[in-house]
Amino acid sequence: MKFVFVLLSVMLIEISLQSWLIGALNRKRVTLAQKAYGVQSRILTKSSTPSMGGVVFVAGALLSIPLAGGFSHSAWREAALFWFFPVLAAAIGFADDWVKFVRSSSEGFPSLYKLAAQAAIVLPWTGWIAFSKGISLWPGFTLNPWIGTILGAFLAIGMLNAVNVTDGLDGLAAGSAVFSLAGALILLPLEGPAFYAVLSGLALCGGFLWHNAYPARVFMGDVGSHFIAGLITSAVFWGDYLIALVPLGFIFGLEILSVSVQLIAIYGFKTKVFLMSPVHHHFELLGWSENIIVTRFWLVHGAGMAVCGALFSSLWGN
Repeated sequence: MKFVFVLLSVMLIEISLQSWLIGALNRKRVTLAQKAYGVQSRILTKSSTPSMGGVVFVAGALLSIPLAGGFSHSAWREAALFWFFPVLAAAIGFADDWVKFVRSSSEGFPSLYKLAAQAAIVLPWTGWIAFSKGISLWPGFTLNPWIGTILGAFLAIGMLNAVNVTDGLDGLAAGSAVFSLAGALILLPLEGPAFYAVLSGLALCGGFLWHNAYPARVFMGDVGSHFIAGLITSAVFWGDYLIALVPLGFIFGLEILSVSVQLIAIYGFKTKVFLMSPVHHHFELLGWSENIIVTRFWLVHGAGMAVCGALFSSLWGN
């Protein structure tokens, strides 16, 4: 029953801390500036909603360590190594959010600066894993350390940006992350502190939905989206199942793919495939309600995870 205790405790911590933070953010007027070129209705409906709620993820993650593993040195060490990437990724997201807040702008760091910051933490992290414990494409297939470092870094950076672009509707990213982390507990051979870290992440995302489901009282910001991406990525590295990032990141991959397709169409062929990218904005402009888009995207994500997960399990016998 320990897993039930950890799940409920971390979820209550998230809900309680987030309630306090929402009040503080409202008092300081820490809101998210909406993009002037985005969906125009959002400028009126979303501009007063506080952002940077994802900072509670970091606090919740740290508080989950003694709940899950006690205070033994080995438990703290393994949990700290697991949380290293999600927390550093969240720090990049927080810096970007802070720049937006200070400038009262929807634009944070220039894209190349942000990419450089992501690479600066991802490459050493993947390199350390590849040369110490090894990076496996799937259980039993360990990659050459240099190949593992480069491929792992490419996928990790891609995941950071994929979750970031998905975080555009109330509950979409957090709800999708609940599916992903639940899937990780089923699909990945996680044990000990790594298992409880993923379980805690599931509780944090589920608890965040208490305040973030439509109509959202708080947005997670880049700090939250980067944390979630880092958490899912850490899970597949620790589970020795790098290719599992495909099912676990299914909807996030579709979202970032829609952005890539749109950019290629615009700059290469002077046309548009979608009314707006990422693709959830396309459906907004078609007149779909926010709740319908989010619910259906959750269903697509769940179905994609199930099909890909079943396929991978049959191929590699996990």
